Amino acid sequence: MPASETSNTPSRPRLDRLARRPLLLQQPDARKSNPANMSTTTQSVQCFGKKRTATAVAHCKAGKGLVKVNGRPLNLVQPEILRFKVYEPLLVVGLDKFANVDIRVRVTGGGHTSQIYAIRQAIAKSLIAYYQKYVDEHSKNMLKQALVQFDRTLLVADNRRCEPKKFGGPGARARFQKSYR
Repeated sequence: MPASETSNTPSRPRLDRLARRPLLLQQPDARKSNPANMSTTTQSVQCFGKKRTATAVAHCKAGKGLVKVNGRPLNLVQPEILRFKVYEPLLVVGLDKFANVDIRVRVTGGGHTSQIYAIRQAIAKSLIAYYQKYVDEHSKNMLKQALVQFDRTLLVADNRRCEPKKFGGPGARARFQKSYR
């Protein structure tokens, strides 16, 4: 025997560790290769809505008319005074258009008002995208026209941002008071 095989070299334990790995890591997963186990792809789209620093991501898929925001039903959205703003996309296009889709919205960032506006934009954009991808183009155009005619910010993001403060004054544009005497 050669001396390299009899001596304990650092490469030897590494090979033993590889040989002791579980069988699943060495062979391809049987569930992936078997077409009978593969789940059917669902019809779904993902869209986002933004307002200032709030971002809402809406997942729209075929379903039975369920709309949830952060796992809660739409009628529990806070603040209550702005809840009608979230209902606007549903009421403008009609509840019958939402009857065959489920929409789940996840919203992060921003304040209460910004989140509400991001949610309504995400809902409207996801419905338009779903109708474009899985229903006919004419229905999509009718929905889009109704939403834009009601309120353009349902589909188009508001890109206004807070202007940063500059030196020489208390704010972005205002200057410190100047004395002549």
